[in-house]
Amino acid sequence: MAKAVKKQALGRGLSALLKDPSNDIKSVEDKGADKVVGNIIELELDAIEINPFQPRTNFNEETLKELAKSIKELGVIQPITVRKLDFNKFQLISGERRLRASKLAGLETIPAYIRLANDNESLVMALVENIQRHDLDPIEISLSYQRLIEEINLTQEELSERVGKKRSTITNYLRLLKLDPIIQTGIRDGFISMGHGRALISVEDDEVQSDIYHKVITQNLSVRETEALVKKYQDSLKPQTAKQPTKTFEVGETQQKVFTGFFGAKVDVKVAGNGKGKITIPFHSEEDFNRILKLINK
Repeated sequence: MAKAVKKQALGRGLSALLKDPSNDIKSVEDKGADKVVGNIIELELDAIEINPFQPRTNFNEETLKELAKSIKELGVIQPITVRKLDFNKFQLISGERRLRASKLAGLETIPAYIRLANDNESLVMALVENIQRHDLDPIEISLSYQRLIEEINLTQEELSERVGKKRSTITNYLRLLKLDPIIQTGIRDGFISMGHGRALISVEDDEVQSDIYHKVITQNLSVRETEALVKKYQDSLKPQTAKQPTKTFEVGETQQKVFTGFFGAKVDVKVAGNGKGKITIPFHSEEDFNRILKLINK
């Protein structure tokens, strides 16, 4: 608790500097900029506006209340980050949960790390910092990657270097945005995992994709079971190789009589459905066997 109070005390003298119209800091070259930019200052909550570039859109009310309770008891341990706009006006870069919880807790001020940044830099800072958080859901991360690529004109390779992630990881996240919006919502709400989503992406038919998603939810299927279900569907789409009809034939009574007459014994000839067969020649003694053998060797 003493640590939180110390942080707040550090910024109180500097906050007065920000309220002096004669010291309106707009660039790092302005008088007093070195005392403000890059420092933690106690800011009034009313002076901070929400960042329109914030990638996070889901805020769990229950966890916000828990955080607000913690802030009431311990204060804001980790400062938020803001960029300076006009005189005594700031825009949030990161820390919206802390800002919201501080308002719930009834605070009037919050410790904030001050930066000067243009819109582009603010977007990059907000997105990159939020991507590093562990409590963002996969869709929020995917949307953040997409915004960095589209709005800052980054390639996936450049984005990989910016956020410190493998390019294949970024590609896997971006592919989630191809899923049906209902399935994306299922990932955001925790009904299915990113692994389930990756399995469903390979189903191009939206209706089939939704049907499989419904089975995953209702039957509580694992990622592996979902992958098996998708594979079964994909296998059903492959053209079936038509089996060539096997040519068969029948051995008539006349042909059997030829064998019987030749060997002097009732020969049994059988033909299977695939055209293969066997000929059985019976013998009744060693002498009879040798007789048949001589006939074959002639």
